[in-house]
Amino acid sequence: MTPRIPVRKRLSARLLLASALIALCSVAATAWIAVATTTRALKEEQGRDLAADNRILADLSGYAATHRDWTGVQRTVRELAARTGRRIALTTADRTLVADSAPRGTSLPPSPAAAVDPLHTDTYTESGAQLSGIDPRAVGPYRLPEKERALLAAGAENQQKCLEVFGVHSRIAQTPSGRPVVTATDGSDAVDYLLPKCGYLLARPTPTESRALKALSGPAASCLDREGVDLGAPLQLSMDPGGMAGIDPFLLVRYPKEADADTVDTVLGCVTDARRAQLVPFVAPVAELFLGIGDQSVPRFDMSPVNKAKVAGAAGLVLAFTVAVTAVVATRLVRPLRALTAAAQQPPDLHVRVPVTTRDETGILAMAFNDLTERRERLEAQRKAMVSDIAHELRSPLTNIRGWLEVARDGVVDPDPALLSSLHDEALVLQRIIDDLQDLAAADAGTLRLHREPVRVDELLGQVAAAHGVAADTAGVALRTATDGTLWLDADPVRMRQALGNLVTNALRHTPAGGTVTLTARRDGDRIALTVADTGSGIDPDDLPHVFDRFWRAEKSRSRRTGGSGLGLSIVRHLLAAHDGTVHADSTPGEGARFTLSLPSGTEP
Repeated sequence: MTPRIPVRKRLSARLLLASALIALCSVAATAWIAVATTTRALKEEQGRDLAADNRILADLSGYAATHRDWTGVQRTVRELAARTGRRIALTTADRTLVADSAPRGTSLPPSPAAAVDPLHTDTYTESGAQLSGIDPRAVGPYRLPEKERALLAAGAENQQKCLEVFGVHSRIAQTPSGRPVVTATDGSDAVDYLLPKCGYLLARPTPTESRALKALSGPAASCLDREGVDLGAPLQLSMDPGGMAGIDPFLLVRYPKEADADTVDTVLGCVTDARRAQLVPFVAPVAELFLGIGDQSVPRFDMSPVNKAKVAGAAGLVLAFTVAVTAVVATRLVRPLRALTAAAQQPPDLHVRVPVTTRDETGILAMAFNDLTERRERLEAQRKAMVSDIAHELRSPLTNIRGWLEVARDGVVDPDPALLSSLHDEALVLQRIIDDLQDLAAADAGTLRLHREPVRVDELLGQVAAAHGVAADTAGVALRTATDGTLWLDADPVRMRQALGNLVTNALRHTPAGGTVTLTARRDGDRIALTVADTGSGIDPDDLPHVFDRFWRAEKSRSRRTGGSGLGLSIVRHLLAAHDGTVHADSTPGEGARFTLSLPSGTEP
């Protein structure tokens, strides 16, 4: 019987668990690495695309801040498209095309990405430099002529030399209007403290700036009047080279008296609105900016070669891990099978066994292989013993017959009735051995014929007892029968008498004079149990497993006086198997033996 394997030790469960574990680890690792790498790559790509989009918007805003209209912007659009790889299109508010990097007739993306308005923008050349929302490159009437630029440049150089006297290293930067600004190279505010000692040449507006500031003061003052703000004095506007005014780079608003926060906000708003109105004639009109690829407006996220290599490397690592784990599991599973294969390929006469190292299906297969090897070795030994036994059983009667015939031929003895009777007895022994071997051969080949019919059990036992009554009387053994009611079998009566007769013969042979041999029958559920019990010497417990083996005898001397051919009990087992029955032997040494035959119950005809 195959032992029951716990679910956790079954080969199928282990394979399923290993596959699930490998799949889970692979999916989890791949998902995590792919998500992490892809997310990082997308963020990098998106950041680059967003930076490129901001660059496009900043460049176009700068173009609008320095040109009165969009004439000539087509060249700038194409250069930006070639540099960024984006499709760039500019239209008016009513979707009239101004410039487009795509071929003529290409449809616009569904919606604009931004509006290009240098007077209302948050994208600048220097991030955070324009808090008012006006592009710092939109200078309009504040653009300085060459003469004023030269004068301011000389003043900036004098300030720089003055700062050097105090040990402060500085640099000069040019603003879009042409006004220079002096700042410390280390980013400190030392210039703000030292410039009063060097003079305020750069703080005074130039004639060009004065005219622009004067033009700006009127609209700003009118706005303040409308808002009901009274500063107590005219609004004063001047230049602020340090950029600390909070209105606009280099534009300073002076208050004649301290004002509250609301008043400050109102003043700043009026000045900013006035300056936007002042710059409108000097900048290009507002335009809609369309970005995309073909007719798509979504950003393009193409992974860089580095990120693609990361994803490919991560997938390769996961694949290598999966292959390694699978190889380890497969090796552990295949190793016992290879051992079985190697053992099966050995010569049969070696009867090689394999070590049992596991308790799963492979271990059970190894145990079954070892059991098969053991049975084959035992059957081989039995075959050799059977050939020897058959030769021995046939040799004795043949030797007797040959010897008596030779002496009769030589005239030593006369062929009288006694000699002929002895030869006849030896021939009967040969006939019985041959008949037994023929019955066993038919049973092994499955050709043992049965002629079933309803058999009354008490009559069957009576016939067997009558057939062996003389032998029982001769041996001084009492032969009895007992039946529990009227029982019927569906069996071959001749074969059943043969099986019971073999058991009774053995019982009489091993029961001393004065003993008893009893044949009984009883119902056992839906079966009939027939028992042949004796009060003889019994069978040793070590010999019980072998009593139904062919040519087996408890007495190894093979004396014909104490034993038969050794085939009787083997024939009984085959006859019972042909009737769908079983036979069982049990014994207590010194108290006798009992053979029980179990057969399906028949119906009364």
